[in-house]
Amino acid sequence: MRKFIHQSAIISLAIFFFSFTAHSQENGVFSLEQCIETAWENNLQLRQQSLSVDLARQNLLQSRASVYPNFNASASHSYSFGRSLDPLTNDFITRNVQSNNFSVGSGVNLFSGFQTQNTIRQNRLELEAGTFDLERSYNDIALMVASAYLQILFNLELVEILSGQLEVTRQQVERTGKLVDAGTLPRGSLLTIQAQLATEELQLINAQNQLELSLLNLSQIMFLPDDTDLSIVVPDIEIAPNDETPYTPMQVYRVAVQQQPEVKSADLRIQSAERGLAVAKGGHSPQLSMRGSYGTGYSEAFIDFSGNSIPFADQLRENLSTTLGLTLSIPVFNNLQTRSSVSRSQINMENTRLQSQIVREQLFQTIQQAHADASAALKRFYATEKNLAALQEAFRYTEQRFNVGMVNTLEYNDAKNRLAAAESELLQSKYEYVFRIKILDFYLGEPLSF
Repeated sequence: MRKFIHQSAIISLAIFFFSFTAHSQENGVFSLEQCIETAWENNLQLRQQSLSVDLARQNLLQSRASVYPNFNASASHSYSFGRSLDPLTNDFITRNVQSNNFSVGSGVNLFSGFQTQNTIRQNRLELEAGTFDLERSYNDIALMVASAYLQILFNLELVEILSGQLEVTRQQVERTGKLVDAGTLPRGSLLTIQAQLATEELQLINAQNQLELSLLNLSQIMFLPDDTDLSIVVPDIEIAPNDETPYTPMQVYRVAVQQQPEVKSADLRIQSAERGLAVAKGGHSPQLSMRGSYGTGYSEAFIDFSGNSIPFADQLRENLSTTLGLTLSIPVFNNLQTRSSVSRSQINMENTRLQSQIVREQLFQTIQQAHADASAALKRFYATEKNLAALQEAFRYTEQRFNVGMVNTLEYNDAKNRLAAAESELLQSKYEYVFRIKILDFYLGEPLSF
């Protein structure tokens, strides 16, 4: 049982470890590890699901306790008026009678078609499955946080790139203005470069807005207070030359199918359904139970030969009675309730088997898609990197010619825009590859780290 109680703690400690330095949360600066831990701590759905695990644990405890005998005690005090049957003498009397009864009793089910034992096994399996469901929810939230975190890193880097491009354009506006004032360039050149400046200012504003929205998205996932000024630790993320996706989808799947909690939960629910079917079939079996009681009582109508009521203590001693009995119940016909219960359990078992297959297929498809996306992003990254190097050289050449008046503003802007598009494409492919490869690492059981 202890492994279930501490399961969520194991999740928190074992799933993720991050290699870069954590900053103080009091200053609103979060590492990826801190973001995930905060999201786990504040997520209400996780708390709700933890309560479901607690309920499953209580169900298991109750089913285990049902194998023990019950024990009850009772006491009563009553008044009878007029003609009544005395509970101790069994004589009809016409008088006001005061009486007391005291008893203790116990009962135990000796055999019920192994329903009790199978119910215990089923509840234990349900507890294990619920614990793995909770672990899966922890994993899902961690991946959501990682995705939002990488989106912020992308937007931060994009803002930096656009800010650099904007600064270059501002310098060109200033230089072109001087040349126009000197009569070297026509006024149209200045208007064109000013339009380019306005376009880049708009692009920067849009990128800054996207950055704010991505920060808001992460804050909402973490359930941070409204007054928290969130900022994140920025790790150094680089893609090594000639990098490649190291594993095939099937290799990743073979590891993941042994580790992922959703697969374990689905398999446990098949076993739980099998136990549920055994419980239902137990309804066809005879049931044997044993009951016993021990009691005594007192009545004012209980008198001696002299006509005096027998004292209270004497009656309690003399009226002692013991009952012990066995009850055998043989089901003959119960309106097809047992048969229907067995049929429903068989259908439920088949449904859990199909669900287990669905979970495995979905897991493989997710891995397959992540692998394909990672491979495509990496190819796009290397192609864009090569293209960017050529465009950077072309832009430097165009800029030199523009500075001496050999290239007009339109040609300069075209070269600059193509360079900006390549930088943006490189950035997108970089973070797409990083995120997809981290998903594959996650399914391989490796810690997410930057």
